[in-house]
Amino acid sequence: MSRHKVEISGVNTANITVLTNDEMQLLFEEYKKGNIAAREKIINGNLKLVLSILKLFDKSDENKDDLFQVGCIGLLKAVDNFDLNFGVKFSTYCVPMIQGEIRRYVRDNNSIRVSRSLKDLAYKIIKFKENYLISNGREPTNDEIAKSLEVSSFEVIEALDSRKLPVSIFEPIYNDGGDTIYLYDQIEDKKNSKVDVALKLAVSNAMKDLDEREQYILDQRFIVGKTQTEIALELGISQAQISRIEKNTIDSLRKNLN
Repeated sequence: MSRHKVEISGVNTANITVLTNDEMQLLFEEYKKGNIAAREKIINGNLKLVLSILKLFDKSDENKDDLFQVGCIGLLKAVDNFDLNFGVKFSTYCVPMIQGEIRRYVRDNNSIRVSRSLKDLAYKIIKFKENYLISNGREPTNDEIAKSLEVSSFEVIEALDSRKLPVSIFEPIYNDGGDTIYLYDQIEDKKNSKVDVALKLAVSNAMKDLDEREQYILDQRFIVGKTQTEIALELGISQAQISRIEKNTIDSLRKNLN
């Protein structure tokens, strides 16, 4: 069966070699001994990994050739810093490096303005994650990042969220086989809102009695629209804990509003 030729940055993707784990092991051993040719083979053997990561950025307006080249920079960094003693697959180590490099590029070319302080914190977090990954063979948790940078876990999450790509209001968020629900369906029309002003004030006052984590979970669940699992991963706790906190918080609000 013939393969279609697709070129990106002058690379024919149909002819990219894919290395086995054993081949990677041998090539890394050779590269660590000073064999530059082995380094080139490792790079060329992982270009498809860069291409697969580009799919995460399909909604980006950035030129795909540019993103591919930026991803290759992340690949080069990963190859030069990878340590066989980590006992992990190169792809496990490499993917976050490539993603981080592309996200930095997209962030710096984003038309949406983010405060300088938030950008600086996001940059510090990225550098910390890269160095931690190199030293420990895994990514740090948000709590580990917060402790090292002397900020709160919520500031870490906020800084990382600031690097995410903007989402269209026509983004489909749910489809059960019938009519698709889009993001704009969940946006309130404040001009025509019939919600009682007194009720809004009561809810606002009741929210002030919640702690920072409870407020964050409700905001992410019912304003941003994230799932309990997504929030659990961000906060480094289980989905069951998120569910319990959400239920208890809502019950507390109901009592305060009655």
